[in-house]
Amino acid sequence: MSQPGKNIAETRPQTLYEARLVEPENGSTLSVEALGQRLAQTDVIVVGEYHGHQASHLLQSQLQAALYRQNPMQVLSMEQFNMDNQAALDAYLNGKTGETEMIEDSNAWDNYRGSYRPLIEFSRQHGLPVIAANAPAAMVRCVGRQGSGYLNTLPKAQQQGLPDTPFMDIPAYREKFTGAITNSHRAADEAMRKRINNTYNAQLLRDNTMASRILAARETHPGYQITHITGTFHSEEHLGTVALLKQRAPDLSVAVISPVVWPADANEMPLHNNRYKGDFLYFIQPLPDAFRDDTREQKAMSAKFRRPAKETCRGDSP
Repeated sequence: MSQPGKNIAETRPQTLYEARLVEPENGSTLSVEALGQRLAQTDVIVVGEYHGHQASHLLQSQLQAALYRQNPMQVLSMEQFNMDNQAALDAYLNGKTGETEMIEDSNAWDNYRGSYRPLIEFSRQHGLPVIAANAPAAMVRCVGRQGSGYLNTLPKAQQQGLPDTPFMDIPAYREKFTGAITNSHRAADEAMRKRINNTYNAQLLRDNTMASRILAARETHPGYQITHITGTFHSEEHLGTVALLKQRAPDLSVAVISPVVWPADANEMPLHNNRYKGDFLYFIQPLPDAFRDDTREQKAMSAKFRRPAKETCRGDSP
């Protein structure tokens, strides 16, 4: 059940595992069970996360169980698996492979065991389908490098399963994305603007693919409720995947649950500037700073995104 807004000491998350669910309209807090009841008739529930945050992943697991108690006809959709690895995921869900085999065969994220294992295991134990919703990683990477025209260079067989309009756009989303990118870079010259546009198209490919995969799952599993797990940038403010989902299916009921980091120095609930982020919010503690030394951070980022020699795209110069 909902509870009136509490004082700061009662509402602030106390541990990195803790998430405080809040209704943006009035600041009332919710239990996970109450949220499950509120969402029982919603077609698609999109739970945003900060990747690797313990509170996000614990809340997702608790909500998955709460929704199942309301309606056992559930489909789990995940950004964290790419559509070209659906067969590897299905093989595990059907008992044909072990967990380590699935992780290797599906190119699961490095934090799979600590973050997403509970979601997959709940689905496996209850015989529920899981959708590998994201676009193929190689396609996303090459669109980010060469632009949207890259897809036209691929054989039709490789494009199978992609949405008919893989770069459908929302102006507000482009503005948000460009702002986030340019805020972390110096003023963009023409080369940088082209690079940003290609990167945005790669983002659109992910979002459009996830939206189309969710709708395909509704056709394959009529009457099932779908919970989609994704990074919050893909869903907050009802942009990204959510906006593209609604463009394709305007009558679909969609609820967005978005994380909000509670600043360490906040003296009151940081609700006012975050109301717009979702239909429901959950407050979480900030994660520790990864770096304090800018030089070490830049070096680490360069190493992370350095292109391996084997990762080439069609049309790349030798």
